[in-house]
Amino acid sequence: MSQPPQYPYGEPNPYQQQPPVPQQPPAYGAPPPFPGQPYPGQPYPGQPYPVNPAPYAPPRTGSPVGAFFLGLVASVVVAAIYSAILVFMFGDHPSRDTVHTLYLAHAFVNGAVVGLLVGLVGRRSPGAWIAGAVVAALGAFFGYADAVPFVILRESGADGLQFMLEHEPFTPAKAWWGAWDGTQWISVLGLAVAALAAWGIAFLTGRNRR
Repeated sequence: MSQPPQYPYGEPNPYQQQPPVPQQPPAYGAPPPFPGQPYPGQPYPGQPYPVNPAPYAPPRTGSPVGAFFLGLVASVVVAAIYSAILVFMFGDHPSRDTVHTLYLAHAFVNGAVVGLLVGLVGRRSPGAWIAGAVVAALGAFFGYADAVPFVILRESGADGLQFMLEHEPFTPAKAWWGAWDGTQWISVLGLAVAALAAWGIAFLTGRNRR
C-alpha cells in the first residue's frame, strides 16, 4: 500500500486563497487576452486616436508705435502737398467756397491715407487707431496753417512776413479758425472729417488683419 504524501509545511487547505500570479503584458502583435479588449496602446472604441497637435503659433500683433510714426510721416507729406496747392491757388484769388471745399477734401484725404497705413501696420490695436485719428486731425490743421506764411510772403514779400512774425505770430491759426469771416464751424468740421476718416479706415483695415 502506498504512503500518503508528506507535506513539510502541513497539509494544504483547499479553501485557502492562493496569491494571484501577475500577468505579463502580451507581446506586440499578440491577440488581446479577452474578447473586445484592445491591444496595448490602442484606444478604446469611440476614443479618438491621439493626434500630434500642431505647433502653437501666437497671433501676430501689430506695432502701434510703428503705425503712429508711419501715419505721422504720411500726414506731413499729404499736408505739405495741400499747403503747396493753397499757395499757388491763392495767386488767382479763389473764392471762399473753393478754399473751404479744398480744405474739407484735404481733411478727408489726409485721414484716409493715415487710416489705411495705421490699419495695415497697427492691425487690431485700438491705440494705433486713436493715434491715427489725432495725427490726421493735426495734419488737417497744419496743412492750412502752414500755407498762410507762404501766401503772405508771396503777396506782401519779406516785409509782410516779418511784420506778421513780429506783431501777429498767430495769424496762421486765426486764418484757419476763420476769425475774419465767421466760418469756425467749417474748421471744426475739417478736424472731425479727418479724425473720423482715419479711425474708420484704420478700423476696417486692421480688424481683418491677423
